[in-house]
This record gives sequence, C-alpha cells and structure tokens, in this order.
Amino acid sequence: MMFSILGRYFFRRYAITTFWFFFGVGSIIFLADFSETARRFSDLTGYSVAGALLLTLLRLPQILLQTIPFIALFGGMTALISLNRKYELVVTRAAGISVWQFMAPFVSGAFLIGLIAVLVINPLSSYGQREAQRLQDAWRKTDSSQATFLPWIRQSVDGNDVVIGAKTALENGAQLVDVALFHFDSAGNILLRQDAATAKLQNGYWLLNDVTETRPGEIPQHHADVQVRTNLKQEYLEERLTQPESVAFYDISRKIEVARSYGLPTRSLETQFHSLASLPFLLVAMTMIAATVSLRFSRMNQSRSVILGGILSGFVLYVVSVLVKAFGSSGVVPPLVAVWIPVIVAMALGATILLHQEDG
Repeated sequence: MMFSILGRYFFRRYAITTFWFFFGVGSIIFLADFSETARRFSDLTGYSVAGALLLTLLRLPQILLQTIPFIALFGGMTALISLNRKYELVVTRAAGISVWQFMAPFVSGAFLIGLIAVLVINPLSSYGQREAQRLQDAWRKTDSSQATFLPWIRQSVDGNDVVIGAKTALENGAQLVDVALFHFDSAGNILLRQDAATAKLQNGYWLLNDVTETRPGEIPQHHADVQVRTNLKQEYLEERLTQPESVAFYDISRKIEVARSYGLPTRSLETQFHSLASLPFLLVAMTMIAATVSLRFSRMNQSRSVILGGILSGFVLYVVSVLVKAFGSSGVVPPLVAVWIPVIVAMALGATILLHQEDG
C-alpha cells in the first residue's frame, strides 16, 4: 500500500499539509521571537535590527523543535479530515482497503518527520544556540546588566574550597564576566570574598582583573589583578556549563562519556538522548491519536467534541512526556523508563482504539 499509487497520493497529501503547518508555525514563532528579542536587547550598545533578525533566525530551530509533536498531530488530523470530507477515505474503504493499510503512508510520514527533526533540525538547533549565545555575548561585552546567572562552580585546591559564580561566560567558560569568588575554610566559614570584573582561566590559575577583596572584619581592598590557583580544566568547564538541549544528537554519546570521566552527572544528557531517539515514535503515536478522531465519516462535519478530545489527548501526551522527562533529568526515574514508557503506552492505546473502532 505504501508504494502504490494510492499510498503515494496519501503520503503526498500528508506531506503538503504538514509542510504548511511547519511554515505557518515557523512564521508565527519568528515574528513573536523577533518582538521579544527587540524588547529584551534593544537597550544594549551592540544591538542592531539586522543582528536581532539573525538572532531570531538562529533561535528558530530550537523553538520549532518543541512544536513538532503538535504539528504532527494537527497535520495528521487535518489531512485525514480533508480526505474524509471529500469521500476519498469512504471510497478507499469500499475498495476493501483496511485502516491499517491506508494509515501506513501517514505513519511513515510521521516517522520520517521525526527522523528529519532528530538528524537535521536538532543539529541546526544546537549550532543556532551556540551562535546565538556568541552574538548575545558580543552585545553584552559593553553592557552586562541583562546577563543571566550561570551555575555555581566549586573547586578545591590544597584544602581551600572556592565557590565561583558569574553573570555570564565567554569562550566556553574560560572567560567569566562579573565574577564573585567565595573562599571557605575546612569548617565551612567564609575566609575571603573576591569580586572581579573578569576572570580568565590560565594554566593552573584564574587571572582576576579589577578585584575587590573583602575579609570578615576588615576594610575591603582593591587590586588591579590577582591570581587564584585552580585545578579546573577548560574541558571540565565546557561540560559543566553545557545545556543538554544545546548538544546535537550526534554528539550526545561523546558528551556523556566525557562527563562521566569528570565525575559529572549524566542523567540530563541521557534523558535528552532518549528523548530525541523516541521522537519519531512519539510522532507516530500523535498520528495514531489523530486517526482515532478523524476516520469516522460524518455527512456534514466531524464531531467537534471528538476532535477536541483528540487535541486534548495529544496535549496530555505531550505534557506527560515533558513531565516524565523532568523526572528522568532529576534522577527520580531512570531516563530510559521516563522517556519511552509514555510513548509506548500512547502507541498501544492508539492501536487499541483503532482496533476497536475498525475491527470491533
């Protein structure tokens, strides 16, 4: 059926419908994100309209990737309802073709979209996030008032514990801006606080510039530059500051191995890996949910309550998948179980409902 004339026709209808959904959703995202980018960064010295358009374009794949399950759901529903209203599905069934045969092009199309999302859109999203961050860092070099805080970094050298925080980082963590370093003794008491304009990671030490040192009960002192010993490496900082969503699917396995070699937790990366690997099957589940509410023929229109039920079912599946993904990232549930169980259950429920509707 998939490679027959009718199968190719159904596949083409599904592909065209889904393409227009991609185009419409992408256009809305671009306009909305451009407005938000202009609102957030227009006060920065390095801001320009051309730069804002480029930043929005770089961020587009990341946001679009999050909407793909709903695009698959609405694309499948729209294509099936359109075929149903034009009696094409009625004629197909009258010819003796079962629901499992004429659904094959739609399921294959959804699976193909999932593969494109994982193998093409996700790497573009990863590249776009890195370039967008570099562009924002270039704007913030002259104005860091709107920079976001990064995770705190802890180091221990010769029994001296130091906690390092910064508003933003450049060069994959090798250059920190607006830095605060807290030195602790073995009992956990603060010995020294250092506030610096910048901190540059060198071979075995941090080079702090424009430093203010504050000790308990003493007057703060200012220094042009100060060196603070460290055992941190550039690779460690890069792994520590890496967000799982910014890693391309091809690189996640390597990132997991590197993170494990540094003793860093890998639950978030593992959850992201399984989330991307399961995306084609999630889109298949969305398409099967769309089929359960779109195949029943109605002389005038599809039942609005039935269509609304399909939309709500898809929304619930998406929310549950995001929720259990958070559980997997936090370690409450193993990443493999957290990601794959909702997808498998949704596919099984969709197949069960179709079996009940079509085969009794």
